[in-house]
Amino acid sequence: MMLLSCRTVSAQKNKGTDNIYARQNLIAWCIVPFDSKERNPEQRAEMLNKLGFTMLAYDWREKHIPEFDAELEALKKHHIKLQAFWLYSGPNPENDKNLPIILDLLKRHNVKTEIWCMIGGIKDLDKMTQQQKIEAVAKPVAYIADKAAEIGCTVGLYNHGGWYGMPENQLEVMDYLKRPNIGIVYNLHHAEEDIERFPKFFPKILPHLMAVNLMGLRKGNPVKVVPVGEGDAEAAMIRIIRDSNYRGPIGIINEETAPDAEVGLTMNVGGLKKILKEQGDRGALETYR
Repeated sequence: MMLLSCRTVSAQKNKGTDNIYARQNLIAWCIVPFDSKERNPEQRAEMLNKLGFTMLAYDWREKHIPEFDAELEALKKHHIKLQAFWLYSGPNPENDKNLPIILDLLKRHNVKTEIWCMIGGIKDLDKMTQQQKIEAVAKPVAYIADKAAEIGCTVGLYNHGGWYGMPENQLEVMDYLKRPNIGIVYNLHHAEEDIERFPKFFPKILPHLMAVNLMGLRKGNPVKVVPVGEGDAEAAMIRIIRDSNYRGPIGIINEETAPDAEVGLTMNVGGLKKILKEQGDRGALETYR
């Protein structure tokens, strides 16, 4: 049973900043498996301190599971907030061996965070009606959300392509479930098909938005994902986000930007600063000095 005390996910209720692109509002994302130096938890936390990040969204692979406790301890030691924990699960998360490990970890460390969740592996999803798709995806999401609520955590539906990654479909899943601890994490690095539609659907996801992760997008066929500031579409999207009433955190990712996570984060922060300068966002730029 879901705890009634669990807070409703809403961009309007999340604590944030009036200057969303300020340095202190940035989350580091995609820096654990995407790091040629394979930093350990202590080295990673030191690197984040060096770059001025105060928040981390933690992505991982099977080989990182033995480091989970050390990761949370290093973050605490270096005063870095665990903003989110990545989870990829399937149609039956009750059989997912990793989910209990993550939930137990967060409970033992008394960490109340966001679980950025992607659901895959649903058989014949493309053959279903829209309503059947909603119900098929809603089932595992509900299980994860209820388990997260028991330890005071929230769940962010994570766009990563396909039916599940379309914001309109995520909204329908959320409306079907009506769970107060489910929101949306929106990623520009999986927004290749969304560029033209972005101004239309963004206001619809805004009330449920937990985080926005930036990346560069270069229009074309196909659209290319590039470092922030090297595309021709992300600046307009960044402006739309700033001009909205979104006040949550902003993710800076590495993923395939550079082999070394420190280099990739630095490149994308530099690209964001370039856009901020072009758009005259002096308030945000002042925080990088």
